[in-house]
Amino acid sequence: MPILHINGTAVPCRGILFDKDGTLLDLLATWGTWAELVLRGLENQLALGGTGSAFDLSGVLGTAHDASGRITGYDPAGPLAMATAEETGGILAWQLYSSGVPWNEAMLRVNGIIKEAMEELRVRRLAVPLPGLLPFLRQCAEAGLKLGVVTSDGDKTTAEQLDWLGIAGYFGTVVTRDRVTQGKPAPEMAELACRELELAPEDAVIIGDSNADMQLGKGAGLCFSLGLSPDGAGAHLLDADAVVADFRALRITGSNHEVMRGSAAYNGSNADIGIMD
Repeated sequence: MPILHINGTAVPCRGILFDKDGTLLDLLATWGTWAELVLRGLENQLALGGTGSAFDLSGVLGTAHDASGRITGYDPAGPLAMATAEETGGILAWQLYSSGVPWNEAMLRVNGIIKEAMEELRVRRLAVPLPGLLPFLRQCAEAGLKLGVVTSDGDKTTAEQLDWLGIAGYFGTVVTRDRVTQGKPAPEMAELACRELELAPEDAVIIGDSNADMQLGKGAGLCFSLGLSPDGAGAHLLDADAVVADFRALRITGSNHEVMRGSAAYNGSNADIGIMD
């Protein structure tokens, strides 16, 4: 069985489940840009009602801003990092409702703002892999590990962003929020991913950047919940078995040729394998 090495800890496993935003891709590079566009649109709508000047950008999605309004950071336990699309829409609409806009009209305006921001994101195709991700995925493929994605994002956006990163071919299953009844931190996403990968939960690891990911792993009975935090501390990852700064702290040894032959997560002819950092 392949072994995942995490600092001084060795974890035998046959598969790994990955969160997407903040785990596979740099959240600020993609969703930070989206949030700037959305908050700017929301600010414009509030200004029409005379309340835009008092609008606190950082208080809406849990983001930090510089003097020009550019997003420079985010709360890893906040809405930008953890909320679903529906939850985010509700948070944004509440800002307009609180300023006197009827709820139905607030939702219409917010949906328009979100649509425009997504269209711009698709034009820019902004997706940056986390440090060390691509070599780590190659190690996983060479060892025959079965890989899956479990994300609170929707099917269309997830497929697009995995394609932008050039890593879609590594994953045997992608479980998005719209495929399950209960999202994170409920265990349903991990349970479905394990079934589709034909993995016993106790043979799988989850890697994510939020405590909801860690709770997902615990609830599904996965063998290890690994948190990613750029500072390596991860005070918000209360249920993590271990925390690392990025994928450069990880390595895979051993192989599982039986899994390699049968895994849908790896295709030796796939051009993704040739990706370089």
